[in-house]
Amino acid sequence: MAIDESEPNSNFDSISEWLASTLSDIPSFLDEPYSYIDDLNFYGDSLWVTDQDDHIVNHNIILDNTCNSFNNSSPVNTSTSNIPSEPIILNHPQPLDLSKKRKTSSSDHNPKASRKNQNRQMNEAEDAHAVVEPGVQLRRSTGPKRVTTKSTGNNSSNKEGRWAEHLLNPCAAAITVGNMNHVQHLLYVLHELASFTGDANYRLAAHGLRALTHHLSSPGSLSASAGVTNFASANHKFFRDSLINFNDISPWFRIPNNIANSSVLQIIGEQDQLKKLHILDIGVSHGVQWPTLLEELTRRSGGPPPLVRLTVITPTIENGELRGTPFVIGPPGYDFSSQLLSFAKAININLQINRLDNFPLQNLNSQVINSSSDETLVICAQFRLHNLNHANPDERTELLKILKSLDPKGLVLSENNTECSCNSCGDFATTFSRRVEYLWRFLDSTSVAYKGRESEERRMMEEEAAKALTNTGELNERKEKWCERMRSVGFVKDVFGEDVIDGARALLRKYDSNWEMRVEEKDGCVDLWWKGQPISFCSLWKM
Repeated sequence: MAIDESEPNSNFDSISEWLASTLSDIPSFLDEPYSYIDDLNFYGDSLWVTDQDDHIVNHNIILDNTCNSFNNSSPVNTSTSNIPSEPIILNHPQPLDLSKKRKTSSSDHNPKASRKNQNRQMNEAEDAHAVVEPGVQLRRSTGPKRVTTKSTGNNSSNKEGRWAEHLLNPCAAAITVGNMNHVQHLLYVLHELASFTGDANYRLAAHGLRALTHHLSSPGSLSASAGVTNFASANHKFFRDSLINFNDISPWFRIPNNIANSSVLQIIGEQDQLKKLHILDIGVSHGVQWPTLLEELTRRSGGPPPLVRLTVITPTIENGELRGTPFVIGPPGYDFSSQLLSFAKAININLQINRLDNFPLQNLNSQVINSSSDETLVICAQFRLHNLNHANPDERTELLKILKSLDPKGLVLSENNTECSCNSCGDFATTFSRRVEYLWRFLDSTSVAYKGRESEERRMMEEEAAKALTNTGELNERKEKWCERMRSVGFVKDVFGEDVIDGARALLRKYDSNWEMRVEEKDGCVDLWWKGQPISFCSLWKM
């Protein structure tokens, strides 16, 4: 069932027209690779960024601090550098009143009114932006100069309408080569368009602008915007209710969770006798995944196992953060055990829960999880293993060896199916663009899930996903690399049963028609796609 949403690109024509005129003095990054290198001129500047409440935040990026972090994080061609000995501060005009920026209102659902308002805002932004660089007079478009848009459909290579990426990625490229003139210009343009409300483009521009400013100003961890709740700062009840609702309106985690639960049923159904069931939870569901499985166990023809043991491993936290990994860290003190135990008792399931809080996965062994021969051990590793190699990618392989040593009857691996975005696999521009791609898919699909409506719940989910932009570890690797690693340590790929596939397909029909599930015959994986672009994959492995 498709979920209705307002026209996704209703404002793009006016934005494209404005971008085409205001950026006419910048190399044509809309059509060319991000590889230009000009003379390097560093300017101190007071950069203005909006927080999610549309207030002004003055980040005061001073020349010395900017250049220091710049030199420490980005390669610069020193032979062409021309760094002034004294800071040069450009006097920008006061930023526009952000109350004039696009906000969610009745006009959001009225394409004509929205386009009219956006034209007025773009003209005002153009006037304010015209003095960003001395001697540069920006031209206002007077004719029909604009980029037309077409429906993106399911074409994975079609990026028309995604204007935020056409600003963020060139800005990251300019940072990489040390071209601060272009950095300043693009950051200012981003500021005029960015908003934590509106469609996915505005939100992506806002999160990306904050991440780029952070990259230039300080190497420390990036917290949520003032007044915005992320997982770690959420109220316990709000956090739990938000996760439940998100799973109800979006398959982003719901489908992988469903496949994992069905795989557990498949594994215990293949055993000669019904033993105790032991599940090792290395995931990001924060308990939301398990009530459905417990209910399914009560419906088995042979009845539920005599005992269900759930060992939950919460991640190791460093300095209050897990290197910016999305969706992993819950609110301090949050524990779903009591609610889940009460639910299990109500449906006559004998459940035990053991939590290993702040536990390094590298220290896992059979004694730690109290594994025994009279139980069926199943490992559910979902969206967590990729975070364990920020220092050395080979740590993933070592961890898989540890998981194999536990002698599980099955291991369900679910991960984001994205290109590797580690700091060692390319320059800042390359890694940043891949992270932007990941965040776009989340924001675009989430906009549909919430039907374009604003809510604190939606903001929390998006704030959590945006951690990917500042994650100091790897975002992920493609599934081919994961399969290679699994096989290298002795795991063998198994296939999902028909019940697993049919159940997931039936569940996916509840969501927007742009979601798609593909079963790959060559590798046995189940892939989740959004608008023709891969999101995640699920795979089943045995010894």
